[in-house]
This record gives sequence, C-alpha cells and structure tokens, in this order.
Amino acid sequence: MSATANKQIIQHIHAELAEGNGRPFLDSLAEDFRWVMKGRTAWSGTYEGRQAVQDRLLTPLYAQFEGRYRNTAESFIAEDDQVVVQCRGEVSTKTGQRYDNEYCLIYRLAGGKVVALTEYLDTALVDAVLEAPARAG
Repeated sequence: MSATANKQIIQHIHAELAEGNGRPFLDSLAEDFRWVMKGRTAWSGTYEGRQAVQDRLLTPLYAQFEGRYRNTAESFIAEDDQVVVQCRGEVSTKTGQRYDNEYCLIYRLAGGKVVALTEYLDTALVDAVLEAPARAG
C-alpha cells in the first residue's frame, strides 16, 4: 500500500480514538503485531502478538481508567510503510489522578494491517500515576 493509504488508515484510527472508540485500532492489528514501549517503567518492553498486547498491556492498563480513554492526534507523517503520529491521550484513573500523556507513535503497516508500533511517551508520568501491570486489574 502507498504511504498515503497507510496514513489514511492511521488517521481514521486516531479520529475514532479521539471519540473514545478503540475498536478500529484493535481491528487494525495483525495477528503477529508487535508493540514496543520505550523507557524503563514496569510497562516498558516488547509485547509480541495481538492477543499478548490485549492480555498483558491493554486489559491491565484500561482496568485502571475511570472513564473512556481518548487520544487526539496533532500531526501525521507518512513515508513508505511507516506513519508517525504525535498525539495526546486523556483519561482519569480510578484513583482520581489524571493520566494525560503525550506520545510519539511510529506505526508500521503491511497489507492494510498494523504490524508494529513503537511508542515514546512521558515515562515519569507512567511511574507517577499507573500501577505496575502485574498489580493492575
């Protein structure tokens, strides 16, 4: 697929995430999807496979949120099979703290599916607000 087509897929995903709808993101993931979260937090590391991402990352993360998580994109850059998104997430946690993080997300697509995501974020905020995934949920 072209860089333009890949960008359109990611723009659609983020338009839905801005409304609190994560379904298009989940539906876009390839079975062998790989998510790399940079940093040195308890959440940092590599999550291999769509199901592992759901079980080890998303389920324990969303268990800590009080309401709908929203992610609003500020800019998109696309080249070949990669789309880079600068965005901001917003949500309250069940402990009453705000988890409003800023991200640089690097998506890699193949055949209209997201096969890899590398995430850069405010790791100090992660450590300050979120419980470690083993204790979450």
